[in-house]
Amino acid sequence: RRQRQMCIRDRKKTINMKNQNKYSIGLAAIAMLLATSSCEGFLDKMPDNRTELDNSEKVLQLLVSAYPSGTYMQITELMSDNVADNGPLYMTFNKSVEESYKWQDFTDNQQDTPQYIWNEYYKAIAAANHALEYLNNSEEGTEDELASRGEALVCRAYSHFILVNVFCKAYNSQTSSVDLGIPYVEKPEKIVSGQYARGTVAEVYEKINRDIEEGLPLIDDTKYKSSVIKYHFNQKAAYAFAARFNLYYGNYEKAIKYATKAIGENPAKVLRDQVQYKSIAAAKDCGIAYVKSELACNLLLMPATSMWNYNHWRSQYSRYAMNTAKLQTTYWSLGPWVAPDYLYQALKIYGNDQVSYYPKLYGFIEYTDVISGIGYLNIVNTVFTTDETLLCRAEAYIHMKDYSNATKDLSHWYDSHTLPGVKALTEDRIDSYYETADQAVRPELHPMFEIEPDKQLNFMYCLLHFRRIETVHEGLRWFDIKRFGIEIEHNIAGQANDILTKDDPRRALQLPADVIGAGMQPNPR
Repeated sequence: RRQRQMCIRDRKKTINMKNQNKYSIGLAAIAMLLATSSCEGFLDKMPDNRTELDNSEKVLQLLVSAYPSGTYMQITELMSDNVADNGPLYMTFNKSVEESYKWQDFTDNQQDTPQYIWNEYYKAIAAANHALEYLNNSEEGTEDELASRGEALVCRAYSHFILVNVFCKAYNSQTSSVDLGIPYVEKPEKIVSGQYARGTVAEVYEKINRDIEEGLPLIDDTKYKSSVIKYHFNQKAAYAFAARFNLYYGNYEKAIKYATKAIGENPAKVLRDQVQYKSIAAAKDCGIAYVKSELACNLLLMPATSMWNYNHWRSQYSRYAMNTAKLQTTYWSLGPWVAPDYLYQALKIYGNDQVSYYPKLYGFIEYTDVISGIGYLNIVNTVFTTDETLLCRAEAYIHMKDYSNATKDLSHWYDSHTLPGVKALTEDRIDSYYETADQAVRPELHPMFEIEPDKQLNFMYCLLHFRRIETVHEGLRWFDIKRFGIEIEHNIAGQANDILTKDDPRRALQLPADVIGAGMQPNPR
């Protein structure tokens, strides 16, 4: 029935992950590092070169560094309801995996930890600020410089957006004016240490909005070579970011407007072609195909140094992973397609009962010692896609109770992800199906916004169900859990299950220990 494809390949060589960041907490120190550094290492070795803007070499190098080389995906995915504890018979690759799953404070600062995320995203912000300072002081004002300014502003906004959603409460129009934010850094630092005020979530969102609105009109796709455009905030990627931001911000009309600019009026032409993966046998080859820059569905690709690809599919490190039980709530869940066999992704699951995965993340190894097989693990993340942006627009329509247009968007996703022959998705069918659907796709919601019972609620369940499937392994489910106040339960082998309630302070990741030690106010616990 499920036609599972098992593909477990134990590699003979061990990849030793080194702690490659030794940054102090000072944002200024990170900025000082950037002021004298160039883009070296893995980012220069990607299949596409990201540094092809026709501007000064200094600005080009800094803008390459304005894209964070770390990712939140491992932490937020493990904290979500997409993974389970398989028990003490299985191992973890490192302590941070367990700490993520158990919503604990972290004890190290290697890849995929709060310290690493904090450093890498503020490092990217510092690069954007140095580029902006250079451009502000330039008297030329060329079209190339204007385009670079737009890219720097959007990059700065994006990194702050991730930081505020990881380390703070979800945006809430009723409470964000007092909820603790994160420092919004707008100028290059000239000192090695300094005190930074957290401000509020509302203040951070206001500044993100300002940077987006100023930067968007300046983005110019003609300044990029076709081989590198998907590694920059090109126009469509920038609009996709603006759509997601405004959705979280509660500006639904703007979310719709920007999403439409990113994907157009006819999404069917630009959504991911799921059929192409049917004939690909190896998980590695599927992963490579998934992140191809020439695909219309991939709007922005970001390389990142991360162990997530290694941690979420290696059979020997499967203590905390998506297992077959969790497949019943994601790829093998019941939906309007009636049976899991009618969902394309359900037919492309690799692994075993303890660790099951859809091969969307391909890992690259940056060897520091080829002979010994030692190096850094890197992944390419599809940060913005047409499929996810379409669902952002669908959610905005649902908030506005425009069920006709919401149905059109949900149907586009449904049609592109299901096999021929499934029953068409209509407005009435969405309403009726999710009225009585399995509890796995109808969790109790405690959202940061108003949702009326019955039809609007049923449409929102459909949206959340589709988006959970679309973004598995990418960590975005965690942000829906926060925004919609979804209470989740993690099984802990040998202990009582741990429940994350709607008001649990652990929904905001604790600041890194070094940040707190430097005097910044910690999140409540």
